[in-house]
Amino acid sequence: MVEHIPHAASRLDHIFHALADPTRRAMLNHLAMGERTVSELAEPFAMSLAGASKHIKALEAAGLVARQIRGRQHLCRLQPDRLAEAHEWLSFYERFWTERLDALDALLRQPEPVLPIETKGDDA
Repeated sequence: MVEHIPHAASRLDHIFHALADPTRRAMLNHLAMGERTVSELAEPFAMSLAGASKHIKALEAAGLVARQIRGRQHLCRLQPDRLAEAHEWLSFYERFWTERLDALDALLRQPEPVLPIETKGDDA
């Protein structure tokens, strides 16, 4: 099971907060293909660089993105380790529910027991 220590919980809170926004998830999808500038990340959303930067800062705070400044360009790249932490946490619950649903499925597939039919006059 995933350890539930306060520091790890705080990191997960930041990760899931960052992933809760569809714009940030889309930015991560773009970064999965390689480094992107802030301008490149902002372009599909027709947002200002300041707006894009706010989203990127949330991703950075969660440890999902690293930003490097080269001259005037701010280059962003995906940091997959934090995503792996979230995946590990979710995988525990995926296994939990898979085991329970498999047990329910097995139970429902068992043949129903045949019960004797009571007829009138079978008073013992």
